[in-house]
Order: sequence, then structure tokens, then C-alpha cells
Amino acid sequence: MLNLERLRTLDALARHGSVSGAAEGLHITTSAVSQQMAKLEREVGQRLLAKHGRGVRLTDAGRLLAEHAARILSQVELAQADLEAQRGQVAGELRISAFPTAARGLFPVALADLRERHPALRVRSRESEPENGIRGVVRGDLDLAVVLDWYNKPMPLPDGLVKALLLDDPADVALPAAHPLAGREEVDLGELAEDEWITWGEGEFCHEWLMFTLRSKGVEPIVAHRAAESHTQLNLVAAGLGVCIAPVLGRDPLPAGVVTVPLRQRVRRHVFVVWRADADRRPSIRAAVRALRAAGERFGGALEDGAPVRTAATVS
Repeated sequence: MLNLERLRTLDALARHGSVSGAAEGLHITTSAVSQQMAKLEREVGQRLLAKHGRGVRLTDAGRLLAEHAARILSQVELAQADLEAQRGQVAGELRISAFPTAARGLFPVALADLRERHPALRVRSRESEPENGIRGVVRGDLDLAVVLDWYNKPMPLPDGLVKALLLDDPADVALPAAHPLAGREEVDLGELAEDEWITWGEGEFCHEWLMFTLRSKGVEPIVAHRAAESHTQLNLVAAGLGVCIAPVLGRDPLPAGVVTVPLRQRVRRHVFVVWRADADRRPSIRAAVRALRAAGERFGGALEDGAPVRTAATVS
């Protein structure tokens, strides 16, 4: 009889690609991962791991069993979701992430609401950039992730996820108060061609979106500073060091010396929550989505259609 926890360890190894990654994803030590794998090898009577440089790789038998393990664990999750749905209780542990401005803008309201309505539910939250949140849900490290895409650049999603839109979040441009355009009712991106930009980290989805959007308007951006956190960007703007995009969600209070001006292009980002399809019937998932949507409505995020959508895109 194959041990489920050992299959879970094998599955984590296959998904993370390393003992340390599997240990982090499972919240156990690397020695515990090695011990579980040694026991599983004895159970099946075959080598499942082989040394590869300083790390390990799965053998042919290991890859074969890992494929079965993924299907078995998915069926177990479906069974657990069905049992939870039958009981109708919102209980247990729920792990959720959000990108920083969504964590600041949505989590305090949504998580407090969950605690009040469902005291038997333990929510564990953390900040995580959208790409990392999606990977966490796919790997099973997270139950839900609040992520985003932009009006002109969709976020690719893997198969097997479900998503629900939370709100459309408008974005302005943040300017130093002394900027020549600070008193305008709206600004065109092309008028900022000579300005220095404060943007996100190289390779991050939002940074790539900004570069794509500016170049589509004939602007070759001058990137002066990078900061992952929006309030750091705004404080750099306050110091007169450049301009930045400032979505509404989670940006208040603005630092002194910063003025936000709407963009003529009506820039906005779509904020949504994703979870695995095999957990779709869990009452805790549904309760969390309702709480997040209610929090999103405070930012003008009323939606025409709140039905979850199954995704069919793939991550490159």
C-alpha cells in the first residue's frame, strides 16, 4: 500500500525540482523529505531519485510514479472538497496570497469578515507577486491567490484553474506636485516621453506591461528607478525623482508632494482571484471569494457577472 504523505513528497519534488524546494513547499525540513523518499523507495522496491550534480533528479521510475501521484492527490483533494461541501461547514485552514496593493486594500476587510462569519476557519495570508501566487496555487502551496492583469495585456493562466473577477482598478499617473502637468485634468502618455519613470523590477509582469504600453504609444521609456512596493515608488515621486503609474487600490494615503492625474487612455487593471478546479466545491473557497468580492465593491468594483471562469490558457 502506497503511503499518501510519501506520494505527496514525491509530487512536491517533481513540481519544485529540488529537495529544498519541496521542503519549503511542504513546510518540512530537507532531511524529512529525504527520509520520506527513502521509505517510498523501499516500499516500491525501485530507485526513484538519482544524484544530479549537487542535487537530485527523478529516475524513469520516479517520473512514472510522480505522474500517478499527481492524479491520486488530485482525486484526494476532490474527495475532501466533496466531503466539505456535504458538511457545508466553512472550517479548516485556508492559505491565500495577494500582490502588495491588493493585500493592503482587500485583505483587512475580507479577512476580518471571514473571521467574524466563520470562526472555525483559519486563514493564513501572505504577500506574493502575481506570477508567484499563480505558481503557488498550481503547486498546491496556496489555496487561493489574488492576481492581476492589465486592460491591454492579459495574465496567462495554466489549465485547471478557476478564476473570479474581483474589481476593475483604474490607474492614474503620479507626478511631483511641481511637475508642469500636475494641474491638468488628464494627461496623455505621449506627453511624458521626456520624463524619468519609476517602475517595478526587471522581468516583473507590471514592469513588462508598462514598457509595452509606453512603446505602443511611441514613447521609449527612460527608467530611472525600480521599486517593487507602490508606496516606495510614490515616495520617490514625492522627492521629484520621476513619475509612476498609480492604481487606486491600496495607494492611499498619498505622500505629501504627489499629485495623481487621470490618463487619457483610461488605464485600468483587472484584479481577480484564482484557485484549483479540483477544490472548487470547498465551502471555505467559496466563502473567501465572496468576502474578497465584497471588499472589492468598496473600490467601485461592482461586477456584471460574478460566475467563476475555468481557464484554458497555458503558462510559457
